[in-house]
Amino acid sequence: MRDPASAPQAEEKTLNPTSTPVEADETVKTELETIAGEDPEEAAEAEMTQAMADEETDREELTAEALMAAAQAVLDKAAAEITTDDIRRLRQMHNNFHKATQPQDQAEQPEVAETTTDADDWDHQFRAVVDQIRFKKAQHTAQVEAMQLANLERKKAIIAEIIALAEDTDNVNRTFPRYRELQDQFNALGDVPPTEDTEIWKAFQEARERYSDNLKINKELRDYDFKKNLESKQLLLAEAEGLAAEEDVITAYRRLQELHNKWRQIGPVAKEFREEIWDKFKTASAEVNKRYQAYFEARKAREAENEAGKAALIERLEAIDTEAIRSFAAWDEATKTVMEIQQQWRTFGFASKKMNKALFARYRELCDKFFAAKAQYFSSTRAELASNLARKTELAERAEALKDSTDWKEATDQFVAMQKEWKTIGPVAKKYSDAVWKRFLAACDYFFEQKKKANSGQRRVEQEHLQAKRALIEELGQITPDTPREEAIAALQSAQERWKAIGHVPFREKDKVYDAFRAKMDEVRRALDLRTSRARMERFTESITSLEGDDRKLGRERDRLLRALENRRQELRTYENNLGFLSAKSKSGDSMLREFERKAARLREDIADLEQKIKLIDQKI
Repeated sequence: MRDPASAPQAEEKTLNPTSTPVEADETVKTELETIAGEDPEEAAEAEMTQAMADEETDREELTAEALMAAAQAVLDKAAAEITTDDIRRLRQMHNNFHKATQPQDQAEQPEVAETTTDADDWDHQFRAVVDQIRFKKAQHTAQVEAMQLANLERKKAIIAEIIALAEDTDNVNRTFPRYRELQDQFNALGDVPPTEDTEIWKAFQEARERYSDNLKINKELRDYDFKKNLESKQLLLAEAEGLAAEEDVITAYRRLQELHNKWRQIGPVAKEFREEIWDKFKTASAEVNKRYQAYFEARKAREAENEAGKAALIERLEAIDTEAIRSFAAWDEATKTVMEIQQQWRTFGFASKKMNKALFARYRELCDKFFAAKAQYFSSTRAELASNLARKTELAERAEALKDSTDWKEATDQFVAMQKEWKTIGPVAKKYSDAVWKRFLAACDYFFEQKKKANSGQRRVEQEHLQAKRALIEELGQITPDTPREEAIAALQSAQERWKAIGHVPFREKDKVYDAFRAKMDEVRRALDLRTSRARMERFTESITSLEGDDRKLGRERDRLLRALENRRQELRTYENNLGFLSAKSKSGDSMLREFERKAARLREDIADLEQKIKLIDQKI
């Protein structure tokens, strides 16, 4: 068939306006052959149909009965409808059937041996039907070829007779009706061998032009023939120009081929119209051919995109390492990925014929390999699944036996331990997993619901304790710097005793309210200590003033203070070092940390007092 790419080249040809009528018609005839050659769409459609059939064949689930029915359906067709693709597809289906039914492991070999005779009988019957199909097609082909040869000989005889009529210049009026009759006979004859079609048409055209142009036939008959041919070609031209508005490019192209065949069957027109009407027809044809060429280029681009998309999906499948998957959850995730890839694969159309079948074969192989590996994994872990089911069932039974216990602490510890153990047990078969999990969960939920109801009264008491402790903190805030020291100390001691007497508060409020209490206590103590410190400093100042002038006593007092200062600094370094190693993650650790921080703060205050006293002595010496 003519490649669509050749159409633009044909469209660029021009006629020589100075050529003779015969030469001009020969040029028109040659260009007509180039533009209206064999239809490349037939080959393209056949390739697409073949690719679809190939992939569909790969996907079919074949049985012996279905395969035999398919062969019989082809045999029942009319001989003209049987194609080589029908026979090739039956052979492909037959091969796929044998591959699908071939035993996969040694365990299946005895069963195959027992059915060998039946399989051979069926295979013989199938091959017999295929042989009948081939014989039927061969007979039809021979008949067609014989008919084409007969048509060729008859057309040659018609051409020879037209040439003979052209030579008989003296009887033009008598031979013209016969000439028209011979043209009708030639056009009515069927196909000739494809290899002879172009040459026989050229010879027929040359004979007609020779009869029309080179003979002095009756002008009236000649003008009538030219006029009739012009009208017919003008109708074809109008239809060809109208094809530019046809949305379906394939339909427009096929219709154009029909118009070209009709154009070839119409005789010549007057010389003054030949070049003009042919140029118009050629221009209209070129427009359809350009659209047709663009359509196929766009289809090739789509096929390239589909090929790239499918190749990318295959790479994703190849990247899945089934040997590295070691859990049911991982298999589920991998399966989701494969299902997603399969869904995306269905969104792509066909790739090029060269690559489409190879891509699908690789894609199918990888999918089959994945699911075979998954089946093998699940099969090999059945014993483990059964063991996990037994362990989880035992936990569910223990939970059900314990769910009515009112020993809340002991039962809670056991339920927590069982829940932790449950998490360490692997998966069970899907058909049992939901049931055993719901059974275990129901027992746990029942116990903790009963515990919640039983503890609701205790939570009310804890809230009352919380309010009491907050009220105690507010009482401490009533101690002011004007409160007598003895009264303030008594209030602090009373607050500590009452705090201890109050019971538990909600766990989430425990640390917060305790920190608030300690902060308020420390605030009151600091206020009392400040008052005491000022009184001590005033007494110390009076004592130092009384020793003023006695440098020896002042020096001894200064040395004593320096030793006390160094001791306090050493103690502070020890506490600060210990604070760096303490952790507040436990209750005891948190309590010790706060105690160390309070002692360190007290040491810093003592150090400040000692430094101030030493500075005061230095001013007196």
